[in-house]
Amino acid sequence: MLRRVYEFIFNFKEYVVYSLCLCIAAVLLASNETPQIRSIRSLAVLSAGFFQDAISMIPNYFDLRRENQVLRELNLNLADEVNRLREARLENLRLHQILGLRERAEFRYVSAKVIGKTLQLMRNTITLNVGEADGIKPNMPVLSGDGLVGKVVGTSGHYAVAQVLYNRDLRVSAKVQRSRVDGIAAWEGGSRLVLKDVAKNLDVQTGDVVITSDYSTTFPAGIRLGIVSSAVPVEGLLFQRIEIVPGVDFHRLEEVFVITSTPDSTRIALEKRFGE
Repeated sequence: MLRRVYEFIFNFKEYVVYSLCLCIAAVLLASNETPQIRSIRSLAVLSAGFFQDAISMIPNYFDLRRENQVLRELNLNLADEVNRLREARLENLRLHQILGLRERAEFRYVSAKVIGKTLQLMRNTITLNVGEADGIKPNMPVLSGDGLVGKVVGTSGHYAVAQVLYNRDLRVSAKVQRSRVDGIAAWEGGSRLVLKDVAKNLDVQTGDVVITSDYSTTFPAGIRLGIVSSAVPVEGLLFQRIEIVPGVDFHRLEEVFVITSTPDSTRIALEKRFGE
């Protein structure tokens, strides 16, 4: 053991001597109380403290990288939660608006979601997630909080297809709410409805609200159709061309209600009998 120590000291004698000299110098400096030595000690302590503070201010790269990753994940989770809350809020507002219809009418409603739609054809329809099992039948009116949507034209056990106002085959008996002028609302293409069979001398103005009339056997009276966007006399004819902006935005339509009432067959038969 002593031999190994001797060999180590002999092989590294320069480093051993240098280390001893440093130790002796440190002891002498620590035990010396002269003003010059005290100044050197104070300067050394201040320098060490300054460098330690400077080093401590340098950010740890790996800690910052880990913290940045955690913050990114937290931000992603928060953004996802905000989006889900926003969607739930918008759905709640839409349903609140639709459910307000229950307070204004005596009919029974069945709520439904739009699960399919075609809006690029001449006979546009929507598909609903309710059907015969929910009491849905053909010719039942469909509406939303913004007004009339259309009517059911076909059903299966759990699904229904409804014509919308943007359908060439759908006609609605309507009237101007302010002046009580009657007409037939229909779609001829584009983004507007047309109120037909309104004479030139009748009072219809831009901005008038158009609603369903009492003359309809399919739709209850008083359901909003839209707003008159223009009323122009047609040259050479006895009628006006009245265009209506629908209240319902069919491109954004997601929730609807089906009124579970069908046309009165006795009324239809009587009117048909004396109308021939």
